[in-house]
Amino acid sequence: MKRLWLASLAIFGCGSLGLWFVHSLVSSQVSVSSQVAPTQQPTVFASPSARVTQGVPRYQVYSLPNSEIHTVTIAPQSQFKVSIALSPKLEPIEQFGKSMNAIAALNGGFFDPKNEKTTSYITKNGKVVSAPNTNDRLMKNPDLQPYLPQILERSEFRQYKCGEKIQYAIAARSAVAPSGCQLIDAIGAGPQLLPRLTAKQEGFVDEMVGRDSIGVTQRNARSAIGILKDGSVILVMAAQKPDAPQNSGMSVQAMTGFLQRLGVEQALNLDGGSSSSLIYKDQTFYGKVDKDGKAVSRAIKSAIVVHE
Repeated sequence: MKRLWLASLAIFGCGSLGLWFVHSLVSSQVSVSSQVAPTQQPTVFASPSARVTQGVPRYQVYSLPNSEIHTVTIAPQSQFKVSIALSPKLEPIEQFGKSMNAIAALNGGFFDPKNEKTTSYITKNGKVVSAPNTNDRLMKNPDLQPYLPQILERSEFRQYKCGEKIQYAIAARSAVAPSGCQLIDAIGAGPQLLPRLTAKQEGFVDEMVGRDSIGVTQRNARSAIGILKDGSVILVMAAQKPDAPQNSGMSVQAMTGFLQRLGVEQALNLDGGSSSSLIYKDQTFYGKVDKDGKAVSRAIKSAIVVHE
C-alpha cells in the first residue's frame, strides 16, 4: 500500500491520546470555553459545497502552516455506507480497511493500549458490543473517580435508521433517538466539537486542578468526524508536518474552527496522537511522526469505515 508519511509528535511526549485516562493531570493551567477559538486560514482552502455530489466519496487535502489536513466526504444516501468496526485485539488501520473492503477508514474511539480494552462505548446493530464500564483500569483509576459520570456520558457518532433512510448525528451517550428513528451503530469518543465544544462537560478539562487530558489547547495529530447541513459525513485527520515534529499539528480548538469553515454543523473529536490515521483508496496517511520526522504507525481498537 502506498503511504504518505505525514505526521506529528505529541507535545507532552506521552505517545497516543489513547492514554488520556492514564495521564489525567498536567502541570500547566488551561482555559477552555464553549466558544469556538479561531484557527489559521488554510493556504489551500475550498469553499464548502451546498451539497456533496453523489458517487465516490470526495477526498481533499488542505495545507495549513502547521499541519496537513486530509478529509473524505460521503454524500447522504449514496451507495457508500459509514460503519463502525471493532476488533477483539489492537490492529493497524490497514487491517480494518482490508477486512471490510473499505474505500476509506478513520481511527475511532479511545482505548487502553495495555489491556487492549475500549474506554469508549461502541454499539453495533442496536446492541452495545464494547463498553468502558467493563474496563477495570478505567473504572478503578483513583484519579478519574470524580470524572467517571462525565466519562461514561461522553458524546458519540451515531447512525440512525429512520424509515427507509439512514441519518447521522453527534449525541451524548444517554440521548434518546429521534421519533421514528432506531439507533443502529454508534462509536463514542469526545469531546463534542460542534455545535459547541464540551471539553469541560465531558471531563476532559478541569481548570481547578489543571486537568487537560487530551491536550485540548496543544498542537497534536487530531482525528474528527463531522456532519454537514445536507447530511453528508466528513472524516478528518490533521497530520503534523515531518519537518517540524515538535511544534506542529492542531489543537482541539483549532480543529473546531477549521470544521466550522468547512460548513460542518455537528462534529466529534476522536482519538488522536499516534492513533490518528486515515485510509483513502490505496493510500494510508499517518498523523504522528517521531523526533526524526518518520511516520508512526500504531495499532488501534476501533475505526469508522466507508464501504459499498
